[in-house]
Amino acid sequence: MAKRDYYEVLGVSRGASADELKKAYRTKAKELHPDRNADNPQAEAQFKEVNEAYDVLRDADKKAAYDRYGHAAFEGGMGGGGGGARHGYGQQADFASAFSDVFEDLFGDFMGGRGGGGRARAQRGSDLRYNLRVTLEEAFKGVQKTINVPASIACDACKGTGAEGGAEPVTCPTCSGMGKVRAQQGFFTVERTCPTCNGAGQIVKNPCKSCHGAGRVEKERSLSVNIPAGVETGTRIRLAGEGEAGMRGGPAGDLYIFIEVREHAIFQRDGMHLFCRVPVSITAAALGGEVEVPTIDGGSSRVKIPAGSQTGKQMRLRSKGMPALRGGGVGDMLIELAVETPVNLTTRQKELLREFEKLSEDNNPEGKSFFSKVKGFWDGMTG
Repeated sequence: MAKRDYYEVLGVSRGASADELKKAYRTKAKELHPDRNADNPQAEAQFKEVNEAYDVLRDADKKAAYDRYGHAAFEGGMGGGGGGARHGYGQQADFASAFSDVFEDLFGDFMGGRGGGGRARAQRGSDLRYNLRVTLEEAFKGVQKTINVPASIACDACKGTGAEGGAEPVTCPTCSGMGKVRAQQGFFTVERTCPTCNGAGQIVKNPCKSCHGAGRVEKERSLSVNIPAGVETGTRIRLAGEGEAGMRGGPAGDLYIFIEVREHAIFQRDGMHLFCRVPVSITAAALGGEVEVPTIDGGSSRVKIPAGSQTGKQMRLRSKGMPALRGGGVGDMLIELAVETPVNLTTRQKELLREFEKLSEDNNPEGKSFFSKVKGFWDGMTG
């Protein structure tokens, strides 16, 4: 198959200048790059054809030969784009040479561009997490806690620069401040993190003796933290700028405090509401009465027990629960009765209970109803 005219491939006239050729090549290369044309099986071949054409026309000697003799100028090992052991015009060396000339223009947006876009002079410090346990009473009222946080802080000796005496770091000579280096591998240019500066773009010639060039040191700090009323397990409090110090003067990270509320011996919590299980005597449950129950604020409330109360009966104390975080009302406290069966009875107590049982056949409606249903169930099974 006959080769297409190189000027036609690039879409320019024969009198095109070097800048026009380069502009046309950049446009075609972007348009036909295989990474952007995954669904076009011809894109790779067309992309190579564009690079082949530009590789010839960008060189003044090759261009002059091509203008005079056409493709025949490079046949039979005469140089340029083909001949010898180079398997045609699309050989790797020419392609890589042409491609690297405009690599920055083509992929600057993806690789950080020119002018040090890939630099990482000042790196932000890491965020820290601190798990803080509080009591239910502290969660109810709110509390101020002092915590000790082991973290990296800016080095005082070098003011966070990492250099002795606070001197500024210098541009890395290996990557010229880019933080990355490029190497040619066949058709492709591979970009890697600079091994000299580890991507920082700068190096410290005379490292600080205190921090060894890091710009920060390990030290435990004491912080005072306000825990608002209404917090619950899982609540997260953010302290901006209280995390690890940044590298070489970079901004500090944040400190996140995760709250865990301890279990309480008396109260169980469900969001804004509290539950309290209160034991009552069998006589108080049967005859009715009053019981004094504690409240989370340290006080107490007297609750009336209706006569005939059963285990599991609940009563509500309005606004005796937990406050909502950042305002928005207060929850309730639910009292659940637990009728207590007496133990370790004396002989006289047992006699009285047996006498009471004989007189109580009609005083246990729930039991009477249950055993009536059981009898009906058994009768149905035998029938």
